[in-house]
Amino acid sequence: MSDLEKTIEYQRNTLMHRLEWPMAMLAKSCSPVWCERMRVDAALENGMTSMPLCRELYASDTTGVQVSAAFMPDGMSNARRGKNLALRLYMASGMPQQGLMLSDVFISEMRQTPSISAVQVVTGADGLQGFLVAEFDLRDLTLPERQVQADSAWRQVRGDPAIRDGLFLQSRVHSQMDLHADDVIAIFDELICERGIFHAKLHYSSARATIWLVDDPYRYRIHVLDEIINPAVCLAYRRRPYTDLATVSANLVRPALERFRSLREADETIYLRSSSINVINGMVSLTFSCDGSHYMPVEEFLEKGEEFWFGVAG
Repeated sequence: MSDLEKTIEYQRNTLMHRLEWPMAMLAKSCSPVWCERMRVDAALENGMTSMPLCRELYASDTTGVQVSAAFMPDGMSNARRGKNLALRLYMASGMPQQGLMLSDVFISEMRQTPSISAVQVVTGADGLQGFLVAEFDLRDLTLPERQVQADSAWRQVRGDPAIRDGLFLQSRVHSQMDLHADDVIAIFDELICERGIFHAKLHYSSARATIWLVDDPYRYRIHVLDEIINPAVCLAYRRRPYTDLATVSANLVRPALERFRSLREADETIYLRSSSINVINGMVSLTFSCDGSHYMPVEEFLEKGEEFWFGVAG
């Protein structure tokens, strides 16, 4: 399970724990009066006070037909009473047989925002009576902070199928950035190791670069060809020690930049279109002419030869 999946599961479990008791108590109050719709409505209206963040609360029978009014913080609506809601997103994975179930996160039809529903089983002496459904807007929920860790595993992502289908009808055109590759490598080694740049992305065909600074990480800078092949660009960024946040040794930056050039020049059909290096999360990204992309740790990237990328030794 990835860290992203673990974080989502943790937040769902937290929300589930918060809702179990109020939803169970509401079901308990509705069960004795389930066949009396006005009394069910009254119980739901009262139940809204125990779930102040709830955006919508209603009851449905065992087939998914809404049998109550829908209660919202600003009032109630009978618009969907009697309608079959079995195809709503929270029904996609089936309804619970007991207790409480959380739906998958979905986009609310009314608000067009990410939402989640809690579905509570209502049971009586004769068994299953129906369900209570409470819908919440994710923006309203205050859940524990649990930051998703940066993924450091190698990932391959397929690109545009149209580009892949026409791959062998194209060939690399030498850009001005290719013709000044030695200077570009030397300049970006300086910018990253000596000038506070922690993330640099090189766009070879369009001869431009995008960079992020440790001192100003929320804004990126774009430099075009005349700027990235001119060593004077280094004067625009003050000299500072290599960041302590880096997970990549400074002596690996130039070899990574050199390897980018190798993958750019190794084949006239399958070649590198853009690449990036981020010394804080320790990753490189590579996008090839087939529009496929790879994300991998710098050390792993440097361990793999051209035979890994092209199937034969370069």
